[in-house]
Amino acid sequence: MTFSGRHVISIADFSRGDILTVINAARAIEMQSAPRTELVGGKLMATLFFEPSTRTRLSFEAAMQKLGGRVIGLSDAASTSTKKGESLADTIRMIEQYADVIVIRHPRDGAARLASEVSRVPIINGGDGGNQHPSQTFLDLYTIAKLYPALLDGSAPLTIAFAGDLRYGRTVHSLLTALCHFRVKLVLVAPRGLEMPAEYLQQAAAVGMDVSEAPNLQDAIAQADILYMTRLQEERFPDPLEFDHIKASYRITAHMLSDARQSLRVLHPLPRINEIAIDVDQTVHAHYFAQAGNGIPVRQALLGLVLGVLI
Repeated sequence: MTFSGRHVISIADFSRGDILTVINAARAIEMQSAPRTELVGGKLMATLFFEPSTRTRLSFEAAMQKLGGRVIGLSDAASTSTKKGESLADTIRMIEQYADVIVIRHPRDGAARLASEVSRVPIINGGDGGNQHPSQTFLDLYTIAKLYPALLDGSAPLTIAFAGDLRYGRTVHSLLTALCHFRVKLVLVAPRGLEMPAEYLQQAAAVGMDVSEAPNLQDAIAQADILYMTRLQEERFPDPLEFDHIKASYRITAHMLSDARQSLRVLHPLPRINEIAIDVDQTVHAHYFAQAGNGIPVRQALLGLVLGVLI
């Protein structure tokens, strides 16, 4: 399926072949010695961020500018006409008059899909509620493939551990869906009540993925090639004392990694709060900042593809 003019709403909309197209385009962009500053010359991207973001918004803006495009947008919903009662659909219909592509982040599940249904220009979902975050998933896959090329050729199964808030974490929801196209073993470790939703476990079961639960974080570390951490969200816990107790059990330190596989790499969509101790940064296992950096070539690839300047 062609990418030109295509919306990027959910990773579930993309086949294995589509995913490889994005990864290969990102690899080609990253390997180029000179930036492609002429690629989308004259094109304009609008960023509509109705909730806070640092990495997603700035990396999309950097990606567009590195391709030679321009950026307009907002990072505060209070400054838009939605504050006056304008519907999201009307906001999109208005913004599409100004831009060639729109990147949206919204706190409501399904908001990006709604935007795509009314927009005449490509919509890229920068995260909608606890639902999906497809561009993060593409960069996560790109990061894992750079670390372990076996992910793409299937020559050896990878063990990937998801830890933290698996119920509301949109990054792990998207990534699990994408990993159904590859040969992986999944290990899950989460506090009671924040386990992976059944619908995603059913997706994994449908493709025969080996999924297991670890009793604790240390056990997951012992098994994993990749440890994908997510933060616990205090607002999900009605009892602050319970949150304080549980968050201490979902925190990795350099000491906890002392017996891990040398090849283990720790990923995190960021921002981290206290689930990864600062001393982990100095270990060979820390890879979350490099992971964030991969957002530039991946988002350049997505923009180039949906704008029709990459084939």
